[in-house]
Amino acid sequence: MNTWLLDLRLADDTVPVADLPLCEVRLMDDANHPWLVLVPKVIDAVEIIDLTPAQRTLLGAEIAIASRALRALFKPDKLNVAALGNLVPQLHVHVIARFHDDIAWPRPVWGVADARPYEPEALVERVNALARQIQS
Repeated sequence: MNTWLLDLRLADDTVPVADLPLCEVRLMDDANHPWLVLVPKVIDAVEIIDLTPAQRTLLGAEIAIASRALRALFKPDKLNVAALGNLVPQLHVHVIARFHDDIAWPRPVWGVADARPYEPEALVERVNALARQIQS
């Protein structure tokens, strides 16, 4: 019997925030950027086209939920949404709040600076704030 499991690399780099009907929503442990990762709980999904049409529609709705949560809490200048998966093949979607004065602007966030893990108290506060916003 196959069961869905979160890729260990995603588990190591993120912390759980919320569980939506399709996706597990996780916070990237990088205080450089408010950054959510949505992971569809679909066995063997690598690409968006591996989802059913209904799942693709739900993924779009859940990306919107994550995007609205980041916009409401952080008032970013731009939201970046990407499903790259070059290093982690398990389908996952990044939703990143970007600011004109962030360390990577206007470039993509990858490879610009080392991840800066949250301090424990800040991590709890960030996760709780995002979870409340996503569930509202």
